[in-house]
Amino acid sequence: MSTEDDYSGEESTLRRRFRAVETKISIAGRALSILHPESAEDLIDERDFDLDERLPYWAELWPSARVLAEHVLTMRGDKRSLLDLGCGSGLVATSASLAGFAVTVSDYYDDALRFARVNVQRNGGEPARSLLLDWRKLPARLQRFDVVVASDVLYERAYGPLVAGVLAATLKPLGIAVVADPGRVGREEFIRTLDPLGLRVSMKLDVPFRDGQIRQTIRLFEICRAN
Repeated sequence: MSTEDDYSGEESTLRRRFRAVETKISIAGRALSILHPESAEDLIDERDFDLDERLPYWAELWPSARVLAEHVLTMRGDKRSLLDLGCGSGLVATSASLAGFAVTVSDYYDDALRFARVNVQRNGGEPARSLLLDWRKLPARLQRFDVVVASDVLYERAYGPLVAGVLAATLKPLGIAVVADPGRVGREEFIRTLDPLGLRVSMKLDVPFRDGQIRQTIRLFEICRAN
C-alpha cells in the first residue's frame, strides 16, 4: 500500500512527466478533482501502435466513466473487493474507494495505473492496489473479486469476448460486474459470449448523459454468474 508521502511523490513525478491538468467533476453530489494528461494525442506512440495498435484512450474522461462512477458511488462498499478493468485515470476507482470498496485498479498502461492510484488518494480514498493486465494474455492465477467494473471497454469488436473472459476469470461465485457502454461495436459480441462462459445479464439500465454538446445514452449492464 502507498503512504501519503508516496502518493505526493508520485503525483509530483507525474506532473513533471506529463502536461497534466485537473478536471473538477461532481459525482453523485460529491466534488472530485481528477488529475490526467491534458491531451491523449500527446501520448500517441507510433511504436506502440505498430506493435499492437495501442492507443492512449485511458487519458480521456469518457462519459461512460462518469455514469459508472455515479452508479458505484451509490453502492455500499463495506470493504468488499472491487476490480476496475481499464481504469484509465481512475475516476471510477476513486468513486469506488470513497464508497468503501477495497479497490484494485487494472490497465494495459503503467501510467494509467499511476494516475489512478494518485487520484484515489488525492480525493480522500484508501490507497488502491494495482494490476498491469493484458486481456489477451491473462495470468494463470487471478484474484477473484466481489465486484468488477468497466466503462467504455467494448470499442473494438474483438474486445467483446475478451472482456467477457476477464469477467469469468475474476468474478467470485456470488460476485457482480457492472459494465457501462455507450453503444460500441463490441457490445453485441460481449453479450453473446456471456452465456457460454456461465455468465448472464441480471439488469440493464439506460442512463442519459448530457454535458454541453455531448449527448449520449449509457447502458449499464449488471452481470452475475448463471448458477
